[in-house]
Order: sequence, then C-alpha cells, then structure tokens
Amino acid sequence: MTFEAVTRLAEQVKTNIGRVIVGKEEVVELLLIGLITSGHVLLEDVPGTGKTLLAKSLSRSLDLSFKRIQFTPDLLPSDLSGIHFYNQKTSEFEFRAGPLFTNLLLADEINRATPRTQSSLLECMEERQISIDGETKRLERPLMVIATQNPVEHQGTFPLPEAQLDRFLFKIKMGYPSTEEGLKLLKRFKSDDPLAALEPVADIGAIVNAQLAYKDVKVTDDVLLYMLQIVEATRNRDEVSVGVSPRGSQALLRAAQVHAILRGRDFVTPDDVKAMAKPALAHRLAIRGMQRTAGNAEAVVDDIIRQIPVPTEAGLTVR
Repeated sequence: MTFEAVTRLAEQVKTNIGRVIVGKEEVVELLLIGLITSGHVLLEDVPGTGKTLLAKSLSRSLDLSFKRIQFTPDLLPSDLSGIHFYNQKTSEFEFRAGPLFTNLLLADEINRATPRTQSSLLECMEERQISIDGETKRLERPLMVIATQNPVEHQGTFPLPEAQLDRFLFKIKMGYPSTEEGLKLLKRFKSDDPLAALEPVADIGAIVNAQLAYKDVKVTDDVLLYMLQIVEATRNRDEVSVGVSPRGSQALLRAAQVHAILRGRDFVTPDDVKAMAKPALAHRLAIRGMQRTAGNAEAVVDDIIRQIPVPTEAGLTVR
C-alpha cells in the first residue's frame, strides 16, 4: 500500500466517523494513528463525552470483528480470555473463547476492574497472545484495545498501574464540545441515531496493509536523536519519579511516522514529534506526591519540548 493510499484510507474513516461524532477531529486522528501503528488507546474523560460512542463509530467504520466488555469489580481474567469446559456430549474438554479473541476490543470503564483482571490484559496487548491453562493461544490480527475510564470518580475504582499504562500508545481526552458543536450534536441526535446507519468503509486487508506501509517512512538520525533527547529528559526531572521507558520512545517514533503520512510526507519532521509527544508520553510519567495529575504530566512534556533544541534544517535532509 502506498502512503497516498494510507492517507485516503484515514480520510475515509475520519469522514465516516464524522457522521456520528461532532468535532473531535484531533481525537479521531489519534485513534486512527493508534490503529495503523497496531497500538492501543486509553480514552479518559468525564461520563457522557462520547468515549464509548467514538469507539463504536470506529468499529462500525471498519469491517473488523468487534467485542465490548463492561469492566466491573467482579470481572475475572477468564471472563476476558475464555475457559476450557467439559462437553458431556463429546466427553472432551473444549475451549470457549472470550472477548479478547477479536480485532477491536472496547474495554469500557477499565479502572472498575480489579488489578488482577487488569493485569490479564498485559500479555495480549504487548505480545498479541494469551496463556490459558499452560497453553499459549495467538490472538487475531489486527488487534486493538480501546479502553475508557472516568478520571473524576474514585469510589469503587482501581487506578491503572504504570505497567498497564505503558502498554497504551496514547492516552486521549475527549473534552466537552463547544457551543456550536453542542448545538449541532443536539440537532443530529434529535430524531435519529446516526450510529445505526453507519456502514464500513475499510476491510481488514486495508488495515493490515496500512500497518505494514507506515514503517517505510524515513526518519533521519537527527530526528531520532531529538526524540531520544525528549525521552531522556523525562528521566531527569525532579518532579518525575519514573520517566518514559524505551517502549515509550518506540511509541513516539511510530506515531510520528504515521502523523507524517497523514500530513502528506514520507519523512518525519520535528513538528511530527512535537505533535505526538504529549499523547504518547505524558501518561507514562509518574509524577511525585500531590503533583500527580494528568495536567502536570502534560506540562512537563511541554516544558521539555521548549527546552530541547530542534534539529537544524540541514540535519533534516532525507538521505
């Protein structure tokens, strides 16, 4: 698949989602970047801002298998992975697959599940496989986990640990709609449900080809060093107890490559890196003490970007 075809694919999906979701073009684009890079996305905001609706709109726009599971405190790891059960008719044990065996999984209110259940997602998100009763089973490809959580509700919730957050390519905020967007939203849903009428505009083959194509986007050594300097700076801040891991630097690279394609280029620039830095890095920072909020983590990334020298024009020449 050519880079132009990847761009057209992304535009088709964005346009289709736009029939349901009002505004939020940047959020939709980040979701698509996550899909193309084979990454997972955490949607965080207050209830009613359209997190679940956005995930459903993406699934309706793609001809992929889709599963949704509501995370609750009594949810068990086997409820996600599946179980072996004894079939009395055949007198044999058979495997009943859980919702993890899909292309697109919506993990709704993921922070309501216990740490034991949350941790059961680690292997499947990173290695695209899951171990059940000593047997390793490969999961479907592509596989994308879209998780949602409410940041303001703490009773009956279990904050995601750093190891779990590090598995997500992006952490995205939906945000409230503007007055104009709110008015358009009310008119759109006044007498109809546009989600029900949404049809797929891309199949599984197109998604897999796009996931292979973006890796050919060129990145100069100077831009790679620029990314690494940003990541290393997060590890040397007084207010940060845990900085960005090597997995985070790889996530920033992949996201910047796809961002470049969506801007009509076959090479990454520092602007691509800056655009992807906050959604790809901020949630990986552990801020000390009472300063531990998402806003402070984003402020740290912003401050680092201001301090790190941008590569000169000569160093950006693609060789």
